[in-house]
Amino acid sequence: MKFLITGAAGFLGSALANCLAREGHQVRGLDDLSTGEPQVLFDDVHFTRGDVNDRPKLWTLLQEVDCVYHLAARVSVSESILYPLEYNAVNVGGTVSLMEAMRDVGVGRVVLISSGAVYGDNQDQPVKESALPSPHSPYAVSKLAAEYYVNTIGNLWGIDTVSLRVFNAYGPGQHIPPSHPPVIPNFLRQGLRGGSLVVHGDGQQTRDYIYVDDVVRSMVAAATAPDINQNVINIGSGKETSVREIAEMTQKLTGDNAELLYTPRSDSGVSRLCADITLAKKKLKFTPKIKLQEGLEKTLSEDPRFKI
Repeated sequence: MKFLITGAAGFLGSALANCLAREGHQVRGLDDLSTGEPQVLFDDVHFTRGDVNDRPKLWTLLQEVDCVYHLAARVSVSESILYPLEYNAVNVGGTVSLMEAMRDVGVGRVVLISSGAVYGDNQDQPVKESALPSPHSPYAVSKLAAEYYVNTIGNLWGIDTVSLRVFNAYGPGQHIPPSHPPVIPNFLRQGLRGGSLVVHGDGQQTRDYIYVDDVVRSMVAAATAPDINQNVINIGSGKETSVREIAEMTQKLTGDNAELLYTPRSDSGVSRLCADITLAKKKLKFTPKIKLQEGLEKTLSEDPRFKI
């Protein structure tokens, strides 16, 4: 098959591109390199630097493509609070540009990579796809809007669509920005350096952490799975883990060199979030294979940044 991946040089995009190329598919990648690293892509991934709002470039890249994976997005919750206009332009405007270009060229399926962040605070956990979204940030709002645009335009123009609400993905190669870095790579880095593992509040807030290889398997399945048009599907481990548990696991894995430091909670993140993956099991035949302990060990052993 022939694929186009937007956001192909990012954490999930590059893992997906390399997996598809390894399986013998023709893979084209598009990324503006605002955070992506094209050097991690295999040589047989045909990479183009560009903006997802560049319609002529999209028309060229979409020729003879069977399925599009749409991952191009700004992804920082905290940054989105400061720059909601930019997040709307990229995450929503870029999605509409892509859908129009797909309509013009005649591409038959798109897999949108959305986020579990769209749920916000929900009393019932694990959260089902039928739960009422309650986004807490412009980032989450932009992802929810992208889902609606994808499904609406797809329905109007006969494009098969599926939105995968990916929860907290982690693994080798995950970007670690200087401000508000993801918990797992930040804790691992701090643990190896003998630094402090900063836990906000009491550390009992939970998330659903899923290893990158499992996310990629779900995305690969979504390209050809039957009977998923217009579906929204959770992709997570189905397990709820607290920040404090992550910190304690990090201490053990990195030699107990890091100190746990508790600070007053300063963010407005949700207190609990865990995916109900019943629909993913049914529609994508998806069951996570990598448990958290193994995933942390693999991240430490396979990510060159964590070599001592």
